[in-house]
Amino acid sequence: MEKEKYSIIVFSGEFDKAVAAFTIATGAAATNREVTMFFTFWGLNILKKKHGRSAVGRGFLAKFFNLLMGGRKNLPLSRFNFGGISPRLMTGMMRKHNVATLQELIESAHLLGIKLIACEMAMNILEIEREDLVDQVQEVIGVSTFLDYSQDAKILFI
Repeated sequence: MEKEKYSIIVFSGEFDKAVAAFTIATGAAATNREVTMFFTFWGLNILKKKHGRSAVGRGFLAKFFNLLMGGRKNLPLSRFNFGGISPRLMTGMMRKHNVATLQELIESAHLLGIKLIACEMAMNILEIEREDLVDQVQEVIGVSTFLDYSQDAKILFI
């Protein structure tokens, strides 16, 4: 019997949405489902090697956008961000209640064999290079290839 497949499109670069995407992904993988996560546009921030702000890209606009977006340590909360302090407060609350943090969820995703894939088009627009992303990214592909991979999968957009 073939495994049930899930493809999660991670479009948002917001902390709480990243936590939700990885919680669903790791929960599905832990229950013997095949999971692919496709990171595009602001979601690419989650996969950047440099967790803080850095001006990656060749041109001025790309460097400016990437600096503003930051990396994993700069993901804002979608509501009540309070100048960037809310993600740290939320992480503290998660630890207090023995809930996996975003970093722990990302590590679990790798251990569970979840495929982390980056969007080629978004990387081209934002001038993000493969070398700018964490080593756990398995591929950089276009939308049509992602859709081929996602055939017969349930697709979630976060």
